Amino acid sequence: MASRRAVSQAGHLVAGVDEAGRGPLAGPVAVAAVILDPARPIQGLNDSKKLTEARRETLYAQIVENALAHCVVMVMPDEIDRINIFQATMTGMCRALAALTPAAHEAWIDGNALPRDLPCAGRAIVGGDALEPAISAASILAKVSRDRWMVALDGEHPGYGFAVHKGYPTPAHLDALRRLGPCPSHRRSFAPVKLLVDQGVLF
Repeated sequence: MASRRAVSQAGHLVAGVDEAGRGPLAGPVAVAAVILDPARPIQGLNDSKKLTEARRETLYAQIVENALAHCVVMVMPDEIDRINIFQATMTGMCRALAALTPAAHEAWIDGNALPRDLPCAGRAIVGGDALEPAISAASILAKVSRDRWMVALDGEHPGYGFAVHKGYPTPAHLDALRRLGPCPSHRRSFAPVKLLVDQGVLF
């Protein structure tokens, strides 16, 4: 841990990368990349899933204000359906990293897989969102950004409860899906959405 931070402080810019929304039946997958500023540390960074919504919102504002660089990319349902959720996530990681200014020299990515087309060196870190502050920051930006997107989507497609379950396959969401059919923001390649589409139940 100490050696990694020393390298970062020496001018070797390291970006943390994480995603939110791989499992939902609707909405985009959000991917964030963050380069933290060692001179402006942010207290309380952690895996976004371990934080309350209020705490995530507070940290989101601090990350945006204090990070050297940050970017959030949304990969939309039609692209997810076209290339699958894994490839969509990998593509989002590359896009988020490529958009950073200044550019990262290295990317620390939560999980056990690295995209093939990374614009810099990469390291996969299992459980990194709870271990590395930069990845924690990315997980927070991705989660908050996606949650906000789903709240807005709830206004566009009322009745599904997107503002509450954020597109995850909860009993309430599955019930709404059966009653209303898929909306344009549902992922057609995900069961049980695919089942309804195959049956011709369309919004």
